[in-house]
Amino acid sequence: MQPKSGANGTAVTEFILLGLVETPELWPVIFVLFLLAYVVTVGGNLSILAAILVEPKLHTPMYFFLGNLSVMDIGCITVTIPSMLGRLVSNKRTIPYGACLTQLFFFHLLVGVDCFLLTAMAYDRFLAICQPLTYSTRMSQTVQRILVAASWACAFTNALTHTVAISTLNFCGPNVINHFYCDLPQLFQLSCSSTQLNELLLFAVGFIMAGTPVVLIVTSYIHVAAAVLRICSAEGRKKAFSTCSSHLTVVAIFYGSGIFSYMRLGSAKLSDKDKAVGIFNTVINPMLNPIIYSLRNPDVQAALWRVVLGRWSLV
Repeated sequence: MQPKSGANGTAVTEFILLGLVETPELWPVIFVLFLLAYVVTVGGNLSILAAILVEPKLHTPMYFFLGNLSVMDIGCITVTIPSMLGRLVSNKRTIPYGACLTQLFFFHLLVGVDCFLLTAMAYDRFLAICQPLTYSTRMSQTVQRILVAASWACAFTNALTHTVAISTLNFCGPNVINHFYCDLPQLFQLSCSSTQLNELLLFAVGFIMAGTPVVLIVTSYIHVAAAVLRICSAEGRKKAFSTCSSHLTVVAIFYGSGIFSYMRLGSAKLSDKDKAVGIFNTVINPMLNPIIYSLRNPDVQAALWRVVLGRWSLV
């Protein structure tokens, strides 16, 4: 900490991230596990992205959004895990104040884009199943680009709002964060000024960023379920539901872990449970997405084999 100019007291210039475990003997194990998880996540999402590019059958709006989601997942894990691995190697657990806010900004930016991409994918399923005759015009390439651009704009506004709001708080000690990356709940706990307005802002903006997409996704799938149940053929119903099950699984995991992360802001002390949820948000979700989307889709599996075997001539 350094003296705050023109004021009595001190200002925090860096934070100490305790990481996942405080026992030095376990750090090599943690390093290997999370390095492996990082490589698998980046490799899996790059494989999905490559499969979408090389397989003509996957040149559809649904997989256009999935490709963007894979890019976001790579970015999300890259924002948090490499810096954590670097601290384990260097045995240095500090992070500068500016770097902490930068990590916070990019984490909320990428997660915010994820929120709206998942909503766009639900809207795509709604149009494809409930309004197939107008699907090609309502989900044209222009509409797809507009939806992605709007996702970025909304997520950028959200991330910038929280970053600016947190920068107005005073941090005069302590500066120890019981986590492995910087996020709002942990910083709220360390502020020596009132965080009431910041927490109200988080819930208000969170309602827009998470509540609105959830309502739109649920509404879309209510219509989808009603349309599918009207299909006479059992095989037709199975095929229609299979195209939605992967997306619904990702949505459930994504929003389930995200809501738990921020619903406990009023707790007196953040516990190791928050670290576990943090692992879900930053590692498990991005790592599971390519697995979930490839397990039940033969077209994706075939394209992945082309990528793995390098048989580009078959495209």
